[in-house]
Order: sequence, then structure tokens, then C-alpha cells
Amino acid sequence: MRYSPEEILEVVNMLTREDLDIRSVTLSINTLFASSHDGRVVLDRLSTLERIMSRFVEAVYLVQEKLGVRIVTKRIAISPVQYLLEPNPREELVVEVGKLLDEMAKGTGVDYVGGFSAYAERGTSRGAQVLLNSLAEVLNSTERISGALNAGSTQSGLNVDAVKQFVSQLFQMSPKASSRTAVIVNSPQDSPFIPSAHHGPGMPNASVNIAVSGPGVIAEAIRRSKPFTFQELYEVVKRAAFKVTRLGELVGRAVSEELGVNMGAVDLSLAPSPTVGDSVAEILETMGISRVGGPGSVAALALLMDAVKKGGSMATNLVGGLSSAFIPVSEDPIMANRVREGYLELSDLLAMSAVCNSGIDMVGVSKRVGHERITALILDVLTMGIVLNKILGVRLIPLEAGPGEEVDLGGLLGKVVVADVKEVEVSQFVRMGGFLPTPIKRLETG
Repeated sequence: MRYSPEEILEVVNMLTREDLDIRSVTLSINTLFASSHDGRVVLDRLSTLERIMSRFVEAVYLVQEKLGVRIVTKRIAISPVQYLLEPNPREELVVEVGKLLDEMAKGTGVDYVGGFSAYAERGTSRGAQVLLNSLAEVLNSTERISGALNAGSTQSGLNVDAVKQFVSQLFQMSPKASSRTAVIVNSPQDSPFIPSAHHGPGMPNASVNIAVSGPGVIAEAIRRSKPFTFQELYEVVKRAAFKVTRLGELVGRAVSEELGVNMGAVDLSLAPSPTVGDSVAEILETMGISRVGGPGSVAALALLMDAVKKGGSMATNLVGGLSSAFIPVSEDPIMANRVREGYLELSDLLAMSAVCNSGIDMVGVSKRVGHERITALILDVLTMGIVLNKILGVRLIPLEAGPGEEVDLGGLLGKVVVADVKEVEVSQFVRMGGFLPTPIKRLETG
């Protein structure tokens, strides 16, 4: 494919003026080799990862300098820790594993280690149960460990008991700790995004996965073009998404060559940050929705996502991860403002989840709401994911604050605004145990 001088200059302008960057480069590693009945052996085997972590960080810096592209975070994704624990499920071991991985990440310059995760769609194995019991302790005592609970899937149904246990742990976490975990359904095996990143089964021993971003690039492209029809708007987004994705593949292949490991997947997701001009909400408002959350927001987001996927998929044959739009409220300053102003409510975020993959993400809730209403809110999102056969998750930040108040978590996490949760009695519904069976959609797969 040949590029005109104008297109090359456009990409240079994206990098220098429109905050285009690579959100993350993730080295995904199969760590099942560390599994053992002997906890000491597990820790010793995991400690051998320190060398590859150091090499990975060096490779990312080399590529960043060589290509002149800013790479925001360097991440490691390991096999779900649940499987390391199955031979010897002890809570003391899972805490030691978390602290060891955290220390190695700090020492090597890795920003996050994903994979402190478990699968529990239909039931909870011994390893998954130990991990769930220790989740709050591990995340409260570390800074760079993250993980998710995959509590359901269209194939298996939704484990309500596991969701309840997750909520119990969530209420014991600090705000920053809770920002590093989520409960999810239909989890992908190759996500580079925290907290769902992990090395899933069926993947090679190691691979490099890329998370692109670029919401500021797309917003600026719409402003420049001033489209008059939906078709013109669609084309503008597609062309911008193609260029952003192409850059992501270039970076991923360069890091893969430096490390000598497979290139994995490019996640096409648009992800905001607290930086001004790096907002998904800004794109929707640039389209003509004066306040996100107002009528038309779901249609605008759906158009945006479909155009991004079509443009991005033409730029790489390695599409993976979540590949959608993220609307983490605290990480998107315009989203946070709209919640504070009352334009964007939890019901709006739930509706928007139907056309994106973030679900209700990085939203503050008051601890006074209680476990049962928060559990019911999570069930709403996860059930939507199962019925629509798509990836959806929930990342909530329980706070000692009331609706409309905010807490600044700093850095990429931004300011968490406490959303208003309707005062409705749900205890009779939530107290039922077991799991929600698979939907009729399951039959479509044979």
C-alpha cells in the first residue's frame, strides 16, 4: 500500500499535536510451568520471569525511541493465577504470589501485571475460591497487580454466587485497589487492557499484544472534515481508525522482533485518558450530541464503534482483545463532568454498553448503597453481555462519599465521581443462590 505525502504528514501531525499514542504494549506469557504442589517451587519458578520482564521493558524503550511513538504503559499478562493454585490452594500462597509479581514489576519498570484472575461461570473451583477469598488482601497490599473474575459466558450462564463473593471483596478494597479489578463475562483470551488482561489457553508460550487509542485523533478528523451526512462521518472515522491501527501493528511487530516472540493481537479499542483532548465523550459531542447522555448518545456511539472496527480491521489481520470503545468515566474528563452535571446516569451507561464493551467502568458508588444493590447493578450489565453474546464488564469504585462527590485517584485513573444508585429494594431477588442458566442464544451455536 502506498501513502501520499499528505497522509504521511497527517500521521506526523497526529503524533505531535493530537496526542496519538500506543496505550499499551503487553507481553503475554504462559506461566502454567510454575504450577506445583509445593508453594516454594511455584514462587521460585515465577521468579525466573524477572529476566524476560527486564528484556521486555528494554525492547519497548528501544522501539519507542526508534519510531518516535509514545508508549504509555508496559504490561505483562500471565496465565490466570487460579490455575497455579489448583494443585495447592492456600490463601497464604496466593498472597505471596501477588507480592512477588508486584516486586518484580516495580524492579523492572513494568507498569501492570494482569492475570490475577479466575474463571467461575458455572461454579467455583478450589483455586478460584482461594483467589476470590484473597483478592482484597492482595490488591490492597500491591500497586501493579490486576485481575478479573470471569463470572459468566453465553456458553455457560452466569454464576451469581461468584458475583456476590466478588462484591464482598470489592467493598474491602481501597479505591486504587478496586480500580485494578473487574467482574466480566465472555472474557477474551488475548486482551491487553487492564484489568482483564491475561494469557488465555490456546495461545503460544509468549506473544506481544497491542492496545491502540487515539480518540483525540478521531475527534480532530471530524472537526476538520465537517461531514454533512452520516456516510461522510462514517468514512472520516474509518480512515482515521485505519491510520491509528496501522501504527499499532507497526509498534507491535517491532517489539516482537526485538524480543524474538510472536506478534499477537491488536486491540482496536478507543480508550480515553484524563489528558485534555483524549476523550471518547468529546468524539460523540463533536458529532453533534451537545452533552453525552442526551438523546442520540447510543446511536452516535454505535456509529463510532462500527466505523472504528471496519477501519481498524482493514489495517491488520491480527484483531483481538476487546476491540470496542471504552467509556471509563473517571478516565474521561468530559464523561466525569456529565455524570456530575446529571446528564449521564447509570441507566445511560447501561444502554451505551449495548454497543460498546466497557460496561459500567470506573464509576464511583457510595458504600452506603450496600452489597445487594451493587450486586444487582452488576448482574444487569453481565446479563446484557450474556444475552447479546458480547464482552461486558463492571469496574466500580466503592467510596465513603455521596452522589455527586468525587475522589481524585491521580494519573491515568482521573477523578472518580460517585453516581446515584436508585433506592430500590432488591434483597429478595439478590439473595437467591446458584447461577442464571444459559440463554436461548446458546442454542444457535449448536
